[in-house]
Amino acid sequence: MMMRGEAGLLADLHSLSIPFTAHEHEAVFTVAQSELVNADLMGEHSKNLFLKDQVGAFWLVTVPANKRVDLKALPAAMGSKRVSFGKAADMHALLGVEPGSVTPLAAINATVGRINIVLDQSLAVADVVNVHPLRNTGTLALSGSSILQLLRHWGHDPQIIAIPAAA
Repeated sequence: MMMRGEAGLLADLHSLSIPFTAHEHEAVFTVAQSELVNADLMGEHSKNLFLKDQVGAFWLVTVPANKRVDLKALPAAMGSKRVSFGKAADMHALLGVEPGSVTPLAAINATVGRINIVLDQSLAVADVVNVHPLRNTGTLALSGSSILQLLRHWGHDPQIIAIPAAA
């Protein structure tokens, strides 16, 4: 599959008649930096974990920005074994994005079956979820159901689970 990028993403949003709001802002690389931007944006804010498990499978896990993920309990919850953070080179090769710009919408660039996509159930049902449009200088606000619609449109079968939180 060819990398489709932000232009492909915007084309799909329009062709599927998915409502969204686009916001431009300075580059943000961390959840802490994004809090300043997020203060002006309504809805749920997200963060993403790019993980690799011990058998070499890659995972893109999207959770609420304020959730502290229990990384010990996470693998069992998503049907995997021990996980570690993936390398930037793998992220770029699989998703076409750089660290700090990870988003479930980067799945537009992913070959089906090469990455497992997991969405926290609270985001899946949210009216407004704020995610990057494949770069960290913008935010797209759209519904959780619209994110799922896009993922399925691109051939992915996202897992929707309660991501375990750290105590």
